[in-house]
Amino acid sequence: MLDRLLGRAELKARIEELEEEKRHLERQLDAESERRADAATARQEAEERVNRLEDRIADLEGRLGNESERPDLTVRGTESLRGDRLDAILDRLRSLDTEPEGALTAMIDDEVPDAVSDLLGDRASLVDRAAPCLVCIDDARLVSVALDPPLAPDSFVEWDSGFRLDTDWFHPPDGLTVALVRSNLFAVGVSDDGDLTDVETVETDVQATHSKGGFSQSRFERRRDEQIAAHLDDARSVLDRRDPDRLVLLGERTVLDDLDREAVSVQTVDASGDPEEALADATRSFFTTRLTLL
Repeated sequence: MLDRLLGRAELKARIEELEEEKRHLERQLDAESERRADAATARQEAEERVNRLEDRIADLEGRLGNESERPDLTVRGTESLRGDRLDAILDRLRSLDTEPEGALTAMIDDEVPDAVSDLLGDRASLVDRAAPCLVCIDDARLVSVALDPPLAPDSFVEWDSGFRLDTDWFHPPDGLTVALVRSNLFAVGVSDDGDLTDVETVETDVQATHSKGGFSQSRFERRRDEQIAAHLDDARSVLDRRDPDRLVLLGERTVLDDLDREAVSVQTVDASGDPEEALADATRSFFTTRLTLL
């Protein structure tokens, strides 16, 4: 993995190819020496080719040695942020005040922008690994971090006198609907001043295991699928009645896909407990921000 990231694997493969070509040419030299006298010209050409290949191999081995001497690039640290700790970190980042266009904020989904690469140099590869992420870097690199806001904005690159960190990217905005969907449980609520209100739940008795005797395995699976489908129909009915403007869907991946509901974010979470408790737990998990020190 490290060889691939540093480009060493490609160099090693090329060296092996050149070594094999060198051996082939040397075998040709031996054969030509035993043949007719006019092989002298071909031998001379082959020797020149071998010499060029040896020079090329030496050059590539030198480059490989230089690559191996480079230190491994690792992040300076990571932390999961929520609640007061998240607010404290965001406030600290917002407190940075520089000259105009001294602070770079960039939301990165895929390719690392040139502005970030120019600032970080080799360490831009750390951003590539962390993406999608929101990067905050000042022009002196006193601050160099990446965040993964739960409600991330569209990609942008922006220079200003401070970092752009909208609260609604990290905390549930008022009016946001959050729903938890599992094969036997559904819970939905609306964010109001950081709390979930107007919570509504649906629980369905879905058979979890196949008992010996009675139904065959195939009949059991078919009946269980029917129970889950009925449960998801009930969940859709609740969402249709509520008709939320902005919806976050959390839960089990299989049923999230089957629900087929448009949402600002869909994420798999592991939340257990009774419906209201599970919904609260899933919401806390979703609105946790990962901080990476670049």
